[in-house]
Amino acid sequence: MPSVVRTIVRQTLLWIGAGLILGAAGALATGRLLGSYLYAVEPRDPAALAMAVTGLAGLAVLAAWIPARGAARVDPAITLRCE
Repeated sequence: MPSVVRTIVRQTLLWIGAGLILGAAGALATGRLLGSYLYAVEPRDPAALAMAVTGLAGLAVLAAWIPARGAARVDPAITLRCE
């Protein structure tokens, strides 16, 4: 059963990585435009960007892992019988 969780989380990590790369690039590109709205943070502050990326990545992995763990607990024979 852990292989089901591992497979689902691994596939999700690819999407998470792509989204974080595009999001970080977008944040860096629009940093100058939104700089006037920021308080006590520079538009290209590496610490703030790293904290945001780390927080979002952690939440995304958790959002993938919880349903995957539930899916791994279901007996495949029961699932196939229901369809």
